Amino acid sequence: MTATLERPQSVLVYVGLDRVGDGLLKLPFVRGLRDAWPGARITWVAGRETSVYAGLLAPVVEGLLDEVIENAGIGLRPGEILRRPLGGRRFDLVIDSQRVFWASLVLRRIPHKAFISPAAGFFLSSRQPEKGYRRPKSMQRQLLDLLELASGRVFPTPRTLDIPLGGAVEREAAELLPDGPVYVGLAPGSGGPPKCWPLGNFIKVAKAQAAKGRTPVFFLGPKETGWLEEIKSAVPKARFPEQEAGIGDARPFNPMLPIALAGRLAASVANDSGIGHMLALGGQPLVSLFGRTAPEKFMPMSPALSIIKAQDFGGREMAAIPVAAVAEALEKALA
Repeated sequence: MTATLERPQSVLVYVGLDRVGDGLLKLPFVRGLRDAWPGARITWVAGRETSVYAGLLAPVVEGLLDEVIENAGIGLRPGEILRRPLGGRRFDLVIDSQRVFWASLVLRRIPHKAFISPAAGFFLSSRQPEKGYRRPKSMQRQLLDLLELASGRVFPTPRTLDIPLGGAVEREAAELLPDGPVYVGLAPGSGGPPKCWPLGNFIKVAKAQAAKGRTPVFFLGPKETGWLEEIKSAVPKARFPEQEAGIGDARPFNPMLPIALAGRLAASVANDSGIGHMLALGGQPLVSLFGRTAPEKFMPMSPALSIIKAQDFGGREMAAIPVAAVAEALEKALA
């Protein structure tokens, strides 16, 4: 390995975009970057869309990333190869996290000393993995493998993730969900309808939990607040801590709050979603529901994770997952 790869003074990492779930899964990689090169200036580039590292998760990467560039216009069309990206800025090390060959060719036009890319079996990369290397299914492991290749160091796959929440957030969580009841979390939303188990099924699970003397706790994002009255009507004992805290109305969303709230749950059920990843980081058991997306690639970091896939019940649509299967997994998690 060359000294250039070991001690770069400037590092660029390219991603297409980052949603909340992506940002949490990529956080061990981001921490690893800073650990590998504590003195380097690290630039994170979202080439096709936005990054939560520039917004919601900016506090989480403070001190880890020096610069976040969004909508960089890289990786959208092959014609980009006719110009130098980022106005010709130079970096000692460029890490390309994606595998589309023409996009890697575009990124390789960024002036650099070393280039790490998995595209075309690492054909364009300054370093290649050992013979026989097989790309892991997990997105998180894929990124950590790139970091190991670039740094020559070992970065284990974490089972969970410690995020400092702050005393104020933890106190607010305790006020919203005080000690006493057995709280069961339910997160019926996701990035789009195809990733959502039917709301009626979540309501059935909530009613069954309420009948057993437990308190259902619903986590609703901005796109799901229209479900609030329907759920309240069907499950009068349900709690909605984020709405009770005025999030989205009187105050902005703070991703640290649902993580703190998740630590006060006995267990929870969530779709493959950003809030599902947040609930996982609370450290309590999580039942994670998957349909079209692959759990091997996007599974949350949880020390007590149960995965239920629609494919196990004869389909790819979330509605194929029976209520009984989720209820059974939840009871095992609560035992």
